[in-house]
Amino acid sequence: MTVDLPRLGFGAAAIANEGVGLGQALDCVDAAWDSGMRYFDTAPMYGSGHSERLLGLALRGRPRGEYVLSTKVGRLVRPSHPDTATTGAPWIYDFSREGILTSLEESLLRLGVESVDMVYIHDPDDHWREALDEAWPTVARLRDEGVVRAVGVGMVQAPMLARFIRETDIDLVLAAGVYTLLDTQAIDDLLPEAERRGVTVVAAQSLHGGLIDGVAEPMFRYRPVDEQTRAKTARIAKVCHEFGLPTAAVALQFPRGHPSVGCVLTGPASREQLTENLAWAAQPIPPEVWARLREEGLLPPEVPVPSR
Repeated sequence: MTVDLPRLGFGAAAIANEGVGLGQALDCVDAAWDSGMRYFDTAPMYGSGHSERLLGLALRGRPRGEYVLSTKVGRLVRPSHPDTATTGAPWIYDFSREGILTSLEESLLRLGVESVDMVYIHDPDDHWREALDEAWPTVARLRDEGVVRAVGVGMVQAPMLARFIRETDIDLVLAAGVYTLLDTQAIDDLLPEAERRGVTVVAAQSLHGGLIDGVAEPMFRYRPVDEQTRAKTARIAKVCHEFGLPTAAVALQFPRGHPSVGCVLTGPASREQLTENLAWAAQPIPPEVWARLREEGLLPPEVPVPSR
């Protein structure tokens, strides 16, 4: 791993959401920069290229050597392509060598930069063979030739991320929603493999799109929240509130308890949300909170927790 990551990073998906105006998006990134945040992650999928354009615009004029920038490959923004009918969105999957190189080239144009620091293969769930045989050698060569500094895989499941660690020499993985207060599945295989091989884990979706901090009509794994998950969320919140803590503060800090988690990505859409995230990340969490969560059966006993 040749890229040092900060404790908190800025995930640029939400600034591309419908209803987020240009001024709000740029102000959000400005607030992140002013706070000292220096890792920014995006992808062609987010807003079908809109996130990359917004982030590039917001970072324009910033010293390129002072921040880490990552994007993803495996999807091409193609609104008029016939295969968009299968994705339900104006992009298509493409994990071929040509698709990977084209994706990166188009991302650089949208971002308005000459290079990114890191590239993730994005959600190859149903494309394992092509991702391993074509996408992986392509991004590995980009790294080995110095085009990018580090390469990884980003997914919303743990088993295939663990398999990538075992079968390749990736530098890092972006694990979305699989190592959180609500879902610790990554502790079974992914995190031990990452620790064994020295692979950095970037944890995302710690708040599960707002489910943890109580937004209206939240989603869990991009679907309506089932009753079992709602009940567990409520029990976690009850423990946190007994200690006078926002549930989101505990959730945002939880992943950093594991030694392989090098960074937690936040996903604000406004300056106000960014400010909240920073406050949650800095709020002291007494050890008694983690102990109570374990006592209540809400955290497995083998899961490490932050020391502060």
